[in-house]
Amino acid sequence: MNEYTARANIDHYLDLLKRPDVPTNTRSMLNKRLLEEEDKLGRRREQLEFAESRAATCRDRVDRQRRLSDSFAPGSADREQAERLLVNFEALAQFVEGFCRQMRHTVNHSPL
Repeated sequence: MNEYTARANIDHYLDLLKRPDVPTNTRSMLNKRLLEEEDKLGRRREQLEFAESRAATCRDRVDRQRRLSDSFAPGSADREQAERLLVNFEALAQFVEGFCRQMRHTVNHSPL
């Protein structure tokens, strides 16, 4: 049950972090809670696969947002908003990728 709750919390925090209007202090708190939930998942390979699937989703979101941003006229309000959201998505993708690297290292060096 704890594993299910941790995964649900991770999805919830990721959804909150992809919003364009998240204040910096709230973003920091959400990142901290996201990391705490990810730590709960431990070392198992299934959990690594779960984290990697979320990382792939984040990369896809970055790609879609980049294409959307590029579709707006340079200097337009829509483009500026899309670029701000792109920066948020890129930061989130880097954060999740970093966790995956850490988890892969843990799994690959686990005695089990």
